[in-house]
Amino acid sequence: MAKVSLKELIEAGVHFGHRQSRWNPKMQRFLYGKRNAVHIIDLRKTVQALVLGAKFLKAVAARKEQVLFVGTKRQARSTIASEAQRAAMPYVSHRWLGGTLTNFQVIHSRLGRLKELEEMETSGALAALSKKEAASLRREKTKILTNMEGIREMDRLPGALFVIDPRREIIAVREANKMEIPVVAFIDTDSDPDLITIPIPGNDDAMRAIQVATRIITDAVVEGRTGKPVKRAAPKKEEEAPKVAAETEETVAAKE
Repeated sequence: MAKVSLKELIEAGVHFGHRQSRWNPKMQRFLYGKRNAVHIIDLRKTVQALVLGAKFLKAVAARKEQVLFVGTKRQARSTIASEAQRAAMPYVSHRWLGGTLTNFQVIHSRLGRLKELEEMETSGALAALSKKEAASLRREKTKILTNMEGIREMDRLPGALFVIDPRREIIAVREANKMEIPVVAFIDTDSDPDLITIPIPGNDDAMRAIQVATRIITDAVVEGRTGKPVKRAAPKKEEEAPKVAAETEETVAAKE
């Protein structure tokens, strides 16, 4: 499994939490301090949690169970979709449909409707309908595809969830809790870690931070599924990283 680089986490702004006025006191154990009224996350805790979460999800994948990747916020969508596809795992990157876990069979049945609409389009049956009817069915198909494309191959409940920003994805987290499905989450200082099996403290608003954390998790899932380590270029020997890096424009914008 890939080594977690403290320097890389700092450069990605993983250590920036929310302003003090927006924090959840339950995140206190993951904090290093404050800077300009913004909480600073203790990256030692982040590294420990990343390693723990990666090992756990690697084991889930090694058991041939699926890991459902969830991240619907703008900063996470493309990363969640691309990394889940790299891991050959299901994902939700646009909208979480209520009941995806707690009413799985009903939600899954909607995929049958999608297949039916696709077959109608392929066979030319849509062309035989009126323009109004055809347009309505195409809109229906697009809507189902947008919301469910990532779970088309999920024919059973997942063995675990990997979530970006559990505060935003609270419905998914609560459904997983109800179904006793473990949740590993990249969690900022405004969220409740008690709802998460393995909380990974970090800046879940910055795209670079999300990319770094998700890549590390995905590498572990791929390794667990295939039994082969993911090969990456060895990082350069790093000097002792500064305790607090300069705040980037991306991080400032994301936290506003």
